[in-house]
Amino acid sequence: MEKTSLPDWLERQLSQGREFRRMATPLQARADDPDGWDVEGYATTFGDFYTLYAWDGYEVQECVDRGAFNGCDMSDFIMQYDHHGRVFARNRNETLKAEPDEHGLHTLAKLRGTTLGREILEEVEGGYSDRMSFAFTVKRDKREVIEDHNTGKILVKRTILEISKLYDVSIVSIPANDATEIFARGLGAGESNWAAQELRAYEARRRARAKYLYRLKLMEVTK
Repeated sequence: MEKTSLPDWLERQLSQGREFRRMATPLQARADDPDGWDVEGYATTFGDFYTLYAWDGYEVQECVDRGAFNGCDMSDFIMQYDHHGRVFARNRNETLKAEPDEHGLHTLAKLRGTTLGREILEEVEGGYSDRMSFAFTVKRDKREVIEDHNTGKILVKRTILEISKLYDVSIVSIPANDATEIFARGLGAGESNWAAQELRAYEARRRARAKYLYRLKLMEVTK
């Protein structure tokens, strides 16, 4: 896989174990809200498996468990655009709120406090930016590896059971496979995240299987 150069800020965050997910659930503007919230959406949904990565017979599917945010450190998280740059909402000053409900991590933000926030609000109202993403670290997960011995294809199903820290909920323009473009780029750069490790293990198993089949063919030829 071709190595992709990533920005320094993203390299640092990935190396710290931070993960990013872009979701396809829409972000919506709230007109004339009595509590002053300008936009709302879901940074993630619960219990729905989505394809995180698929390449050459190897697929990773993932879902977030309904109890994943129980005990999560949400003492200070922010809202940015694509997880980078200036902050235009923050939970500590009560311009940002994220709470899990039966559907997912419900998020509300007040954007009129800064010039940048008002510009972002105009983009959301105009439909130019209408998706959300969140950055987090995982405390506990479970994985199921399903291998089709007839085709050699491998499916890894990961369930995120506990999220240790929520860093930000970002507004983004285009979701990638209901997940994250940044994640795929991280794989290309060989980052030490869990799915990159799974992919390397898969490649090692595939090479070992190819060598085994080759030896079997040699044995048949020499009989």
